[in-house]
Amino acid sequence: MEIVLVEGDITAERVDALVNAANSSLLGGGGVDGAIHRRGGPAILAECRALRASRYGRGLPTGQAVATTAGDLPARWVIHTVGPVWSDDEDRSALLRDCYRNSLLVAEELGAASVAFPLISAGVYGWPVEDAVRQALAVLRERAATTPVNEARLVLFGLDTFATASRVAAA
Repeated sequence: MEIVLVEGDITAERVDALVNAANSSLLGGGGVDGAIHRRGGPAILAECRALRASRYGRGLPTGQAVATTAGDLPARWVIHTVGPVWSDDEDRSALLRDCYRNSLLVAEELGAASVAFPLISAGVYGWPVEDAVRQALAVLRERAATTPVNEARLVLFGLDTFATASRVAAA
């Protein structure tokens, strides 16, 4: 699998699957989650509501992943995952890595050849950008030789975030 860093808006990425940094309700929110729901249209929300009514009545657990249609997005699927909130007192990095690992597993099950990931938990959930990049790349690099997915894009919002990610990736 080729791992590519991209600066931009994840909702504009033309890939088989987009990963959504969702909240556990699966019903939309701010940041990446809100952008995906807004641009993807009502079909995504309808499938998320159906998931809440069936398998995820209490919401999607942190670190897990589930797929829906991509609606009006330039992708076939959205893979929703709930990242952990950053904590100074508790190491939650395994949960963050689970987000990438489980999203990649869902992409494999779907037969996706290309997947675009946001920098999960690095927005309103407060995860430090440098460490968020390290966690993402650790999983993607670990799985690069064994996954049938051909390309994983880490889509970074803003030039500062992209520069930080590029520096971390090169180290």
